[in-house]
Amino acid sequence: MSQGVSHSGVSAVLASRMPTQAEFAELVEISEARMSQLMAEGAFIPGQSALTWLRGYLERLREAASGRDPDGTLIKERAGLAREQRIGQAIKNAVAQGEFAPIGLLSDMLGLASGSVAQRLDALVPRLKLVWPDMPDAARVAIETELANARNEWVRATGELSSTRLDELAQTSDEEPAE
Repeated sequence: MSQGVSHSGVSAVLASRMPTQAEFAELVEISEARMSQLMAEGAFIPGQSALTWLRGYLERLREAASGRDPDGTLIKERAGLAREQRIGQAIKNAVAQGEFAPIGLLSDMLGLASGSVAQRLDALVPRLKLVWPDMPDAARVAIETELANARNEWVRATGELSSTRLDELAQTSDEEPAE
């Protein structure tokens, strides 16, 4: 701006001028793509003066600088960050209280426990034969049948429990408010 032009003179020139998107983008030093985005968001109305656009643009900048975030992007990002921080802290608390462990570790532990139970069940009939050599075949068959049923129920119940619990966890995470 030259020294001979007053503030009101600049305002008068801007008020009388209807700029193109490219001209206004160049004036405020933003890309034409950003200018098009602002137009699509309704920040500027075609046919308004350069002064009106400039005042609107400066107001948007002031709002963004003060945290009012006119298009809501900053608010959404902050809400998402806060949610992730809450989830992270909840996991840390659960780990500290012994209520949480990685799924791989839990799967390994369940596998070890199941293997141990299966080994003991498999060893039961041969041990019974050692301490009761004349065990009737009907008793042996009945015991083997009950052990097989118990093992099958163990597998079914742990599979159902795992599936139900995973469904509950998925539903709980789906119900978390997005903020």
